[in-house]
Amino acid sequence: MALKLSALGSHIRLHVHRLHAEFQKDTVKFKHTLSAWNSPVIIPTRSNINAAVTAKKSSLVGSELWKSSQANTSPPTEWKRSLLGKFALGAALGVGTVTLVRSVHTGAVTAMALKVNLDSADGDWKKTKDFLLSLSVEDRRHYYKTSGSVQLDDIPVWTPASGVSVRARYQKNEKLDRKISLYCGDITKLEVDAIVNAANKTLLGGGGVDGAIHRAAGPMLKKECASLHCCETGEAKITGGYGLPAKYVIHTVGPIIQGGVEEEERRALRSCYKNSLQTATEKAARSVAFPCISTGIYGYPPEQAVHEALATVREYLDAHHDKLDRVIFCVFLPADKELYRQNLPLYFPADVLDVKQISKQQQANSTGVWLLDGPEPTVSVTEKLQAFLQVLTITLKCLQHLARLTLAVCLMCARVGI
Repeated sequence: MALKLSALGSHIRLHVHRLHAEFQKDTVKFKHTLSAWNSPVIIPTRSNINAAVTAKKSSLVGSELWKSSQANTSPPTEWKRSLLGKFALGAALGVGTVTLVRSVHTGAVTAMALKVNLDSADGDWKKTKDFLLSLSVEDRRHYYKTSGSVQLDDIPVWTPASGVSVRARYQKNEKLDRKISLYCGDITKLEVDAIVNAANKTLLGGGGVDGAIHRAAGPMLKKECASLHCCETGEAKITGGYGLPAKYVIHTVGPIIQGGVEEEERRALRSCYKNSLQTATEKAARSVAFPCISTGIYGYPPEQAVHEALATVREYLDAHHDKLDRVIFCVFLPADKELYRQNLPLYFPADVLDVKQISKQQQANSTGVWLLDGPEPTVSVTEKLQAFLQVLTITLKCLQHLARLTLAVCLMCARVGI
């Protein structure tokens, strides 16, 4: 038994030494191939490979690719060299085929080896941002710092109700159907192309939605914001989303209200929405979510701000309806949700109602009976006379009952001696 165990141990050691020798030889070939191609990639070391079996597979992949390239009698072109180098590197790092194919198109092979820590401010925010933006939505979900993200398909589209009894301020535009959503919840959980941050001029974070976005995104967002060197009222600047489900964050600074709202403040608030939409379309963002801008500690009355927001979005979509798929008004308070629910039909109506139709519906609401559209009903003289006789009959019956009641009271008084 001891002899058998000794022989087995010798056999295992022999295979381990052979595996180590082949690994060293193939790694040298792999490095030589990459250096000959002058490909700007990171050369993997043994520390990149967790196990000897993985090292063996990786080196074999690199070796086979090298051998196949040497077997080709015609000298490879530059793009073939680059392509082969990228796949060899990716295989050595254990990167999936789908990611490898995507990296060929984006050219971001070096990003595959990037270590991303969104809880730390250390590192280069530019490389982190480029890496996250190069990922698909499925791959980027692994880096979300917030739980319970809400996908765009789960956000219902606002549908205007027909027969609204208010005068619409804009004509119905069918191209804008299914482009508006009203969502009550946390904007940091929305998985959309861009969310808008109601920021302050420093862009370094604050209270309310501004602080919530910075906390959910992580410290890298603050580092990029510091590079933007502030933002003036009405302007908009864009950054990456980092730990947020949203790809981008558009920062805009709303007006501060001291006293009443003047025309200057109204123009500034409109600029916030317009510049944010323009910034989104410049980055090819197809879905944008807005919070209530300036209605918190900045003091803009919500019942006035809602009209500036809706009017600006409506006018922008009229001119650029092909640039955006969805604009989401994300509110947090039930009172703000009710404000948008009541005023959305003014700017995104189902059908435009004329004054005559509106007055009919208002009359119907007061009487509890809905009047149907169409010409005014005509009433003949006979019908009017019949209605008068019915009213007269009811009046006489009431008088008759009143007389009987009066007689009964008099008889009772007589009996008691009053």
